[in-house]
Amino acid sequence: MIYWILKHFVVGPPVRLIFRPWIHGKENIPDEGPAILASNHLSFSDSIFLPLMVDRRITFPAKQEYFVGTGIKGWLSRTFFTVTGQIPIDRSGGQAARKALEAGLEVLRRGELFGIYPEGTRSPDGRLYRGKTGMARLALAADVPIVPCAMIDTDKAQPTGQKIPNVVRVGVRVGRPIHHPELAGRTEDHEALRMVTDEVMRELQRLSGQEYVDEYAASVKKRLAERAREGLAGAAERAREDLDRAREGIVDAAGRAREGLAARRHRHDAERRPEEQAEDADPRQGPDRTA
Repeated sequence: MIYWILKHFVVGPPVRLIFRPWIHGKENIPDEGPAILASNHLSFSDSIFLPLMVDRRITFPAKQEYFVGTGIKGWLSRTFFTVTGQIPIDRSGGQAARKALEAGLEVLRRGELFGIYPEGTRSPDGRLYRGKTGMARLALAADVPIVPCAMIDTDKAQPTGQKIPNVVRVGVRVGRPIHHPELAGRTEDHEALRMVTDEVMRELQRLSGQEYVDEYAASVKKRLAERAREGLAGAAERAREDLDRAREGIVDAAGRAREGLAARRHRHDAERRPEEQAEDADPRQGPDRTA
């Protein structure tokens, strides 16, 4: 109930008015029955615009961190993702991955739409990255079609890290469903899983026009983070070296200042000494001086 209220009365109307989102190929989304909507992932707002443009309800998995925050911000995040029908997913792999698969299967068993981002995370640079096979495993386990949905310009509307979006018209291009009933149940056939996954990613590339990178986005993000840490460490080391040089410079300057002061005192003393000697030699000086 809250999902539909937000979509049609609270969030939907102002978002449609401001961003004027469009959708092409909407007829490729089944009017009933279970299906997986597989989307590229450019922005946090993908999970807002895609459900807004599809008549049926879409359930998305969301990273578990959105549901465990503390304070007012944590409560708002948890409430928003819960009432919009999103389910928490632990992305650490292993047993957590199996639980995520089961959660998706439960949605599909109810005959609903399940949204998923096969890249596994947002693109770090706007390119399309290699898809993970969890999407294909879910499709083969449930024997349901995968509908490619390409988000267009959502990264321009809300770049990563930007809280207030830009007013940019965004859109969705929906491709024809990809369904392989002959592979149903072959959830451990890695060759079949990769074939289905790559087929979906090729269609997403065609629909979105993105450059494709045959590498996982998470690996690229990890490498970028490591480079950033190395850069920070290098900058910190250079700052320490600069500080050490500055300290050495201050010490040298202080030493030269002390030496200069000592030299001036020495010259001053040397200039006063002949005058004192002259005064001592003057017969008019001393207690025996007569008028």
